[in-house]
Amino acid sequence: MSDHTWSAPETEVVQRIRERIDAEGSDVLATVVGVEGNAYRRPGAKMLIDGSGVGVGSITAGCLEDELLAAAAAVRESGRPELVTYDLTNDDETDVWGLGVGCNGVIEVLLEPLDETYRPAVEAFAAGTDIAVLTALEGGDGIERGDRAYYRPSEKRLGAPDGTDAEAWPDDALSEPAADLAKRGRAGTLSAERGGESESEGDALEFFVDGIAAPSELLVFGTGHDVGPVAELGERNGFRVTVVGFRGAIDLRSRFPAAHRTVTTSPGSIGTDLEIDERTYAVVMTHNFVDDRLTVEALLDSPAPYVGLMGPNERFEEMREAFDAEDKTLEESDLARLYTPIGLDLGGASPYRIAHSIVAEVLAVENGRTPAHLAERDGHIHDRVDVTEHGRD
Repeated sequence: MSDHTWSAPETEVVQRIRERIDAEGSDVLATVVGVEGNAYRRPGAKMLIDGSGVGVGSITAGCLEDELLAAAAAVRESGRPELVTYDLTNDDETDVWGLGVGCNGVIEVLLEPLDETYRPAVEAFAAGTDIAVLTALEGGDGIERGDRAYYRPSEKRLGAPDGTDAEAWPDDALSEPAADLAKRGRAGTLSAERGGESESEGDALEFFVDGIAAPSELLVFGTGHDVGPVAELGERNGFRVTVVGFRGAIDLRSRFPAAHRTVTTSPGSIGTDLEIDERTYAVVMTHNFVDDRLTVEALLDSPAPYVGLMGPNERFEEMREAFDAEDKTLEESDLARLYTPIGLDLGGASPYRIAHSIVAEVLAVENGRTPAHLAERDGHIHDRVDVTEHGRD
């Protein structure tokens, strides 16, 4: 595995899964389904391993790569899903899992042959719609390990991969947590009985509920060369980046190849040419005062939770004076989501360092975090997901 394939963002991993479903091969999908203690990745992290042992994505920091390849080969040979547990808590150097990997946790990984039953997940992701993938970890009552169902928020029900009703599945117990996880893009394990009754010892089915939320969109307004690093880092961090230009003479596609798409419009047409919702984050860096002002105005009329504006405080004060002159006073709610000067104070001044500070700020807002050193954070680095009172994560 190369550094590039190991560090591939989720958008790239899901795209690769989508491509490999249609390819002739014997790929194995590895998914973290449970973590106890500390681990590099949380439940829902995925890695796709093809028949030649090439993987895309990461579920550890690299410490279990050889073991995962061997486990994938066994799954490929048997054609059946396997649930494998790696205990990384033992510091005894004689222990095969205790060779200084530093995770200090127990990781549970589901390995399964990639097949058509996963297609609804990747198609929903490509279409920009939320979905929850439910996979049986321990079966019974007509459900076997590896069997799969889906929860589509638009349908508000569990369905089989082919779209029919998932009749054997405990809809009442699973639908509500699946809807929540689909919206949040989080994952966890849930125990339930058919019919939605509470868990009883020795008679429970266990399901992994993987919420796959549509990727957030990052709009970058501008066509200068400093837009390139922002688009590149935005894509690498899992955003679907759209570069928006206001001058049709520039070939945006060739100038910004890292972007998911490019759009040429005008500040007055932003509301009609772009779909902006609560998962849309906007960076304004046209370096043109009038274009910036009109763009900020349009964005503040939208539900976008983050509007970042390039430029010093003095430039923004000049912009506020222009708004005031037009009787367009910025409300406190507007100022709360307007970030200017844009970016976190990381001390860098080169194009990529500036881009890092911008994308880092967007990530902090998206994840509801106040930027700080992890050394100052109490508790776990990654938030834990409480699926239900009977679930674990």
